[in-house]
Amino acid sequence: MLANLAGCAAVAAFGAAASVQPRSVWAWLAAWPLTHVALAAQPLLLHYGGLSGVLHAGVAVAAWPLVADGRGRRRAIGWAVLAGLMVKLVLERPWVGPTQAVAGWDIAIAPLAHVSGALSGLLCAAAADLVAAIRRRAIR
Repeated sequence: MLANLAGCAAVAAFGAAASVQPRSVWAWLAAWPLTHVALAAQPLLLHYGGLSGVLHAGVAVAAWPLVADGRGRRRAIGWAVLAGLMVKLVLERPWVGPTQAVAGWDIAIAPLAHVSGALSGLLCAAAADLVAAIRRRAIR
C-alpha cells in the first residue's frame, strides 16, 4: 500500500513538472481499464491487486507530450524517462511468468501489469494527441 501511495505521489509530481494537459489526464483514465483488460492475456495470472500497472501508464502518459511536443531539454527528459521505463520493463522479464517474487517485497509482482500499463498509456496518450489535432483542424 505504501509503495502504491509513493508511486501515486511520484507520478503526480512528474505530471505536474511535465505540465501535462487535460487530454493527458483523460488518456491516463482511458489507460486504466485497458491496462487491466490486457492482463486477461495471461491465463495463469489468477488474481491481481494494486496500482502498479496504472502507475506505469501514468509515467508513459506524462512522458509522451515531452517527447511529442517538447523541445530541447524537455524532449530529452521525455526520451530519458521512456528509455528508463523500457529498461525497467525488460529487466523485470515479463516473459518468465505471470508473477515474480522480488527480494524485499512481501508480495509477488505481475510484470505483465507494468508492460500493459506502459503500452496502454502510450497508446492512449498518442490517441489523445491525434484527437486534439483533428479537433484543431475541424475548428479552422
